[in-house]
Amino acid sequence: MGILNRIVLGASLAVLVAGTAFAEAPKGTASASASVMSNYVWRGQKLSDGMVVQPTVGMTYGSFGANLWSNWDKKSGEANETDLTLNYATSIDKVGVEAGYIYYGLEGLSDTAEVYVKLGYDTILKPALTVYYDVVEGEGGFAILSLKQSIPAGSLSVDLGAYASANLGNKIMGDFNGLHNAEVSVSTGIPVGPATITPLVAYTFPLSDKAKHALRNVSFDGDSSVVYGGVTVSLGF
Repeated sequence: MGILNRIVLGASLAVLVAGTAFAEAPKGTASASASVMSNYVWRGQKLSDGMVVQPTVGMTYGSFGANLWSNWDKKSGEANETDLTLNYATSIDKVGVEAGYIYYGLEGLSDTAEVYVKLGYDTILKPALTVYYDVVEGEGGFAILSLKQSIPAGSLSVDLGAYASANLGNKIMGDFNGLHNAEVSVSTGIPVGPATITPLVAYTFPLSDKAKHALRNVSFDGDSSVVYGGVTVSLGF
């Protein structure tokens, strides 16, 4: 399936789901953003040979959400991935719960899909555990334990993030069981009129020899550790 067809399909699905399942929700929001990144890096995998542009549109109605994301590669001049995410999120006291479905539309590769569940706790460092399961090509799981903390800096705040992951037999991630990669990041949101500009710098690296081998096999330039960054411009409605 071509990128354009996937975009039309994804947008149609998002509108259809929103119009049916979300019709009686108490309130809704919409957002749009575009990120210019030095590389496309996903779960430690360096999936581009240079700069990418990643536009996103999303909406929420009550506890439900839909998001359409794409990756445009500057070197090839083409959009090579378009993802559709549908999710439901709620909270019980300080415990946040989210469940969702992600469809990965890939140009030149077989499309795939994941279901996921995320549990978070609203306390210092905002710990959260997300477990994904690839139901098509990967036929296995992937888990991410993440932390984040905002530090006031004058009228702004500096956001520190970190996560560690484990592969649970997911063939796309290397078909092994064990620790995969970790990542640390620094970002800050700068309000500019109705928009927010967010620069980010991140460093990702493998946590095991099996992960290092898997990352080198799939990443451009054979990199298993990557420093990357970029800027995101976002709008909320």
